[in-house]
Amino acid sequence: MNCFVTGASGFIGSNLVQELAARGHRVKALLRPTADLRGLTGVQFRRVTGDVGNRELLEREIEDCEWCFHVAASYQLWLRDYAPMYATNVEGTRNVIEAAATAGCDRIVYTSTVGCIALPKTANGKAVPTDESDPVSEAQMGNHYKRSKWRAESMAVELARKGLPVVIVNPSAPIGPCDLKPTPTGQMIVDFLNRKMPAYIDSGLSWVHVHDVAVGHILAAEKGRLGERYILGNASGNWTLEETFDVLAEISGVPAPKLKLPRWMALASGYVSEGMAGITGKPPRVPLAGVRMAKYKMWFNPAKAIRELGLPQTPVKQAFTEAVTWFRANRYAGK
Repeated sequence: MNCFVTGASGFIGSNLVQELAARGHRVKALLRPTADLRGLTGVQFRRVTGDVGNRELLEREIEDCEWCFHVAASYQLWLRDYAPMYATNVEGTRNVIEAAATAGCDRIVYTSTVGCIALPKTANGKAVPTDESDPVSEAQMGNHYKRSKWRAESMAVELARKGLPVVIVNPSAPIGPCDLKPTPTGQMIVDFLNRKMPAYIDSGLSWVHVHDVAVGHILAAEKGRLGERYILGNASGNWTLEETFDVLAEISGVPAPKLKLPRWMALASGYVSEGMAGITGKPPRVPLAGVRMAKYKMWFNPAKAIRELGLPQTPVKQAFTEAVTWFRANRYAGK
């Protein structure tokens, strides 16, 4: 297939381009002029320089493509001005989906986030992973990033209802090689390896190998039902932070933090950190949005994607092992 990929230099995007090329698909990659291309080293693709705000460029370049993967997004938990985030995540999504539909794409795969899935429920004091069928509304979107992605996903669903060939994927927390920036979850691993993680809070994440997420995008193009959402996660990947750090300690040899912070202390750190960011203009070390999200164990059930798409289930410990190896090999962290 001829494929168009936005966000092609990012963590998920670069792994997706690698997987598409490995399977013999031809890729056009939408890249900003300053994009870091290390994640695409050795991969055959055609570069398109621009961004999702340029509707004319999108329509012209997607014209000969059968599949479009819209992976690009602005992902920050703190900004002085959130307007550019909404422009990229909401209006940029409209531009890409409508341009791909105009160009005659057979499948348009939109990359959302599990942040748009309902928060896990609690039963007998334990968090119960949620899935695509659990009711949720914008009122549950507790920060600007989640709110912008919710509005973009809602628009994608509405466009699918109008007959556009859209399939939505909701990745959980991907880990693995080629996390260049790194992502917030990748930064957590880097901080752990560099012994900058003295404590943790009672929270949890739904981990998944980034390669499985990349494959999940392709499976969504091949098998996904139009207008449906698919959580791209691992059925065994719902871990507490304490469990996560114990596994990282086993893999890396770095001791896991033993101190569990009370939530009020984490919130206080967030307020202080954001107060300093307001003065310096530099991103806060502890963004309040992250602390507030950590109030919940972000656990999700990927059974639908496993059942309908055949989503692979690479062991999460392997994903952490590959992430640690890559970060150390690329000098993000010491031995």
